[in-house]
Amino acid sequence: MEHNNPPAAVYSDTVVTQFALMSVVWGVVGMLVGVVIAAQLAWPDLNLGIPWLSYGRLRPLHTNAVIFAFGGCALMATSFHVVQRTCQVRLFAPKLASFVFWGWQAVIVAAAISLPMGFTRGKEYAELEWPITLLIAVVWVAYAIVFFGTIGMRKVRHIYVANWFYGAFIIAVALLHIVNGMTMPATWMKSYSMYAGVQDAMVQWWYGHNAVGFFLTAGFLGMMYYYIPKQADRPVYSYRLSIVHFWALIFTYMWAGPHHLHYTALPDWTQSLGMVFSLILLAPSWGGMINGVMTLSGAWDKLRTDPILRFLIVALSFYGIATFEGPMMSIKSVNALSHYTDWGIAHVHGGALGWVGFITMGALYYLIPRMYGRTEMYSVKAIEAHFWIATIGVVLYIAAMWIAGVMQGMMWRSINTDGTLTYTFVEGVKATFPFYVVRLLGGLLYLGGMLVMAWNVWMTAITGISARAQIPPLAPAHA
Repeated sequence: MEHNNPPAAVYSDTVVTQFALMSVVWGVVGMLVGVVIAAQLAWPDLNLGIPWLSYGRLRPLHTNAVIFAFGGCALMATSFHVVQRTCQVRLFAPKLASFVFWGWQAVIVAAAISLPMGFTRGKEYAELEWPITLLIAVVWVAYAIVFFGTIGMRKVRHIYVANWFYGAFIIAVALLHIVNGMTMPATWMKSYSMYAGVQDAMVQWWYGHNAVGFFLTAGFLGMMYYYIPKQADRPVYSYRLSIVHFWALIFTYMWAGPHHLHYTALPDWTQSLGMVFSLILLAPSWGGMINGVMTLSGAWDKLRTDPILRFLIVALSFYGIATFEGPMMSIKSVNALSHYTDWGIAHVHGGALGWVGFITMGALYYLIPRMYGRTEMYSVKAIEAHFWIATIGVVLYIAAMWIAGVMQGMMWRSINTDGTLTYTFVEGVKATFPFYVVRLLGGLLYLGGMLVMAWNVWMTAITGISARAQIPPLAPAHA
């Protein structure tokens, strides 16, 4: 970790604060939409017959809001925070960093308007139409210039491992987005993919799974490698393991996408290749998880009293669960049962709510008070309450979807002695209903925890501003 930090006044932290606050705001919005569509799956009449509120339009709004608005703002906030402190320099081109912030908010607002209106490319995590796709590319290039420009100006020879993960995430997402976004515009909000048939599906899931691998994994591992050692006040357990973790992860992840296309028109060898690389992924994933957890060696007692550390460590346990489950679900015989069922929903949300959500919340609880001249949030008890509400919510959510998914898979493949299906599809839907209600309850709890966080952040900001106004502007404040 860095030593002898310069005073906070020398850092470009305005953009860090803006992204951190908007991450919380968009988190509430994205999770609220998630609760609405969870309720619609249990009671379909809740769309009220309004096209803009239909499940088909709100569902991509939910995924985009949670991944790119909540997660994206958190990644940009923390990467700009971490790169300055580990390189001991201000951000390169602060005005360009400000453009990244406002440009990214414009992307989010454009998504929030266009998706409910029905403008979509119909591709998972890549629904946004071509004008918004172009804006994303421009903003992303600006983001890369600021991040790598800052690394280029660093005052320390070493590039800390968190920056390797952030850097890989930025480069890989640019590559994925541009290749999968190759379209022919037909009108100002309608375009057609330049790829066709199974090639289109292959490019989409190369993009789709690596959106998980780089946007939702590599970037957040950057958070893990900075904020867990900082909050625990311990060095990374094994720096050598962190480097092995990095190179093994980024090489292997790129090849795992075909496991989304088992039993399709994709050539069988390609499906098998995706399965093999998915199974290999277990090793670097668990290596990183173990490295993060073992960073607490000699400091396990802190988990009793530090809810922020609890968020960060429980996030790693969910990372471990999701990265064990993913390779198992990529095995063709397992996939034959799990695919198209709610088991996939359980897997995705174990990673999204448990890993991405918790590591983000822990990192923001560390970062936000320091942006306002404080050493901790306004209410530590509120962090404690948030942790338990969210944890119960995640467990209810994924347990309900695991059970529903396995049940659906078993019902769909159940055959009578004469070869006819034992159950109709509608009977499977009816049997799933109680689990959808439990899923809704879990989502409500998770949203409730996010609202507690929003209140705590608001109180930290307004009390922090007044406290900071009373101290000299150049007083050293270590971040």
